[in-house]
Amino acid sequence: MSKKKGVQEVSLKAQVLGRVGTNLEIGVVGLPNVGKSSFFNVLTNSQVLAENYPFATIDPNTARVAVPDERFEWLVEHWKPANDVAAVLNVTDIAGLVKGANEGEGLGNAFLSHIKAVDAIFHMVRAFDDSDITHVEGNIDPIRDIKIINRELRLKDIAFLEKHREVTAKLAKQKKEKMEEVLVCEKALKMLQEDELEVRFGEWKAKEIEILNSLQLLTAKTVVYLINMSPNDYAKKKNKFLPELQKFVVEERGEQMIPFSVAFEEKFAKLDEEKKNIMRNEKKLDSVLPHIIKTGYSALGLIYFFTAGKDEVKAWTIKAGMKAPQAGGRIHTDFEKLFICCEVMAFADYKELGSETACKNAGKYLQQGKAYTVNDGDIIFFKSGR
Repeated sequence: MSKKKGVQEVSLKAQVLGRVGTNLEIGVVGLPNVGKSSFFNVLTNSQVLAENYPFATIDPNTARVAVPDERFEWLVEHWKPANDVAAVLNVTDIAGLVKGANEGEGLGNAFLSHIKAVDAIFHMVRAFDDSDITHVEGNIDPIRDIKIINRELRLKDIAFLEKHREVTAKLAKQKKEKMEEVLVCEKALKMLQEDELEVRFGEWKAKEIEILNSLQLLTAKTVVYLINMSPNDYAKKKNKFLPELQKFVVEERGEQMIPFSVAFEEKFAKLDEEKKNIMRNEKKLDSVLPHIIKTGYSALGLIYFFTAGKDEVKAWTIKAGMKAPQAGGRIHTDFEKLFICCEVMAFADYKELGSETACKNAGKYLQQGKAYTVNDGDIIFFKSGR
């Protein structure tokens, strides 16, 4: 088994780590002056302070941004409802970390607590040269910067786990069931200290995952690396650091990486639609923000199903793998407590056939019970006992 394949297989298992709910957040993390707040601004059309010095943004700023989806847009156009509600991604801008953050450097303790409060991470990495924008480490070296952040998160988890293991070991003398939690702490500590690997790369059993989820470790969170390049590099689709980053992030670690340019996105956002189309058609350049949003949503382990009609078209956020009654509970508690069945059409079938009646005639309108696992993009009608 190659190293690449092994890491990818382990990484997939780590996707089950995380909170169970649907009101989840993804945090934008990185060193100072890598473009985090500027990215947050253009992503959310908000006006968070973005300045050329560390710690310009101290308190985390959170915004909700609609998840782009052609299926949702098609349903809205098809039904022309009185109301439409898209799925949203909750994004939090977290101030820049620096080396030594785990020991409190650069307001590190506060910033690390902000990371603990989110459920996945956009790790912003600087891959552009600009003499007007200082780099806290003195020069541009994306892989070094990634390793600095990852090390700080590992060290913070180690400090937390060592204390937690000590307390839990004392409790285990009276409560034997606590011994399993001690063993999970020791297994995680070995990964973090000896192997220098993040917890999300571990192979964990269901009970171990349950324990890890209660600990909310920083290195258990799914990470998407955003590689911030210059507009010229983005236009040419070339950057001197990309081959090295591709090897390190994607091939060796099995994680996701999205090259883009905050500066390009800022300029593109200000263009009218006609100029945007010229940019798309003639220069083959477009915003990558929709892809970033969709990837962040997926990194949280989220999908959505649709309810659709003349009154409303709505995307309902659920965790991937959720059963029909629990998904129905997102609409109303009766759909979960008094669940009878649900009637389901796949979006692709509905679009192809054009109507509910046509789906029924083609055998594509199916009645499902409590064991049904909802798929992304299902169009569902729930029935309950009340």
